[in-house]
Amino acid sequence: MNLTEASAKPLRVALLGAGNVGSQVARILLDDAAALGSRAGAPLELVGIAVRSLDTDRGTALPQELFTTDAESLVENADIVIELMGGIEPARSLILRAIEHGATVVSGNKALFAQDGPALYEKADAAGVQLSYEAAVAGAIPILRPIRDSLSGDRITRVLGIVNGTTNYILDQMDATGAQFADALRAAQELGYAEADPTADVEGHDAAAKAAILASLSFHTRFALENVYCEGITQVTADDIAAARADGYVIKLLAIAELLSDEAGDPGVSVRVHPTLLPRDHPLAAVHGAFNAVFVEAENAGELMFYGQGAGGTPTASAVLGDVVSAARRMMLGGPGRTETTTGHVPARSIDTVSTSYCIGLDVADQPGVLARIATIFADNAVSIETMRQSIHQPGPGAEGTAELRIVTHRATEASLAATVKQVAALPVINSVTSVLRVEGI
Repeated sequence: MNLTEASAKPLRVALLGAGNVGSQVARILLDDAAALGSRAGAPLELVGIAVRSLDTDRGTALPQELFTTDAESLVENADIVIELMGGIEPARSLILRAIEHGATVVSGNKALFAQDGPALYEKADAAGVQLSYEAAVAGAIPILRPIRDSLSGDRITRVLGIVNGTTNYILDQMDATGAQFADALRAAQELGYAEADPTADVEGHDAAAKAAILASLSFHTRFALENVYCEGITQVTADDIAAARADGYVIKLLAIAELLSDEAGDPGVSVRVHPTLLPRDHPLAAVHGAFNAVFVEAENAGELMFYGQGAGGTPTASAVLGDVVSAARRMMLGGPGRTETTTGHVPARSIDTVSTSYCIGLDVADQPGVLARIATIFADNAVSIETMRQSIHQPGPGAEGTAELRIVTHRATEASLAATVKQVAALPVINSVTSVLRVEGI
C-alpha cells in the first residue's frame, strides 16, 4: 500500500444482489482488499449487501452482518454501488437513487441497459457520475471498454458476436454429436448452462439485449431492444446442422450490428440476432461450448476478435471488479464520470434493407423442369444462386420420388430473398421449405 492510498479515505461500496455473480464479487472484495485498494488508489470498503431475504441459504462464507434488506438506505450512503440484481425493477429505481446521491454505479444488467440505458445515461451525465456495465455483455471478455475507448479513434463498420453461452453450447453439441435440439437443451440444463425456463436464451432475447448495447457503443447512437430484429434457435434441427456440416458450414446464433448505407448514401445501422451459417474457417466457427466471442471490423484496425468465458460467477465478477477499480481510480484522480460516447444519431434500419445471403432447404418433387422453375423465380427477383446441392430420396413401391435441394444465394436484400422464398414455396412442385438460414462470412 502506498502513502497516498494509506491516507486516502475508504470508498464505501454497496452491493445489490448476492447471487452467483454477486457472491463472488463480495468474496473478491474481501479477500483481495489490499490489492484492489492499491490499484484503485483508495481502500474499497464493502459496507453492505442488499438481498430480498436474510433467511436464504446462499452457500457462501460471507459475513452475515453485511446482509441487509434495506437497499435504499444502503445506496444513499455509498460512493460506489454495484447492481447485480438483474431485471428491470427494483434495479432501475435503485440505480437512479444511487445516481441522485452522487454514487458511481457499476452494473451487469443487460436487460435494463438494453431497455432503459438512454434514460440512465442522461441521469448519470447530469449528475456527473460514472456509469459502467462491462459485465452486461460477454461475461469476463473485456469488449465494451475496448469499443468505447480503444477504438474511439476508428470507425467500426460491423460487429458479430456469439454472446450467449447457452445457445452456443446447444448448437455446438448438435454439431458435434448429431443430437436434436431438445436433447442438447436438456444436457445444457443438467450442466447448469441453461435455466429451467430457457426462453430468454433459446428465443434470442438475451443476445438481443446485448446486441443493443454493442450497437449503441459501436455506432455512438442509442439503440434499444425494440431496434433489434430477433430470432432464436428453437427451429434449428439436427438435419439443418448435418446439412450445414456437409456444405462446410457451422450454425451459430449471432448478434450482428452493421453500418449500412441506403441508395442515397445515407448511413443506418442494422441490429439483429438470428441463427447464422458460418464457413468453418471463420474465426467465430471455432468458438465451442459455452464460450463467447465478439468479432469487430473497423476501417483502420481491421478485424479483431475478443474471446473468453461469457458467463459464470467468477469470470463475470472479474469484469465487474474491473469496472469498480477503474471507476474508483477516476474518482480519486478527479474529473467527470465517464459514461457513453453518443455523438449523433444514426437511424436503425429494418432487416428488410440488409444485404445478406440465404441457405434454403427445399423438399421437392423429383420431376423434370423443377430446377428450371425455381431458377426462374430467383432470376425474376434478382437473386443469384451461388451453389445448389440435390439429394434424391428413393421412393417406395408405387410412390412418387422426391428430392432435397440446398440452395445458397449470393448477397441480396432481405426483402428480395424473403419474396423469393415465398414465391418458390407456392410452386406446386414444392412439398415444403424445410429451412431458411442466413449466411455470413462468404
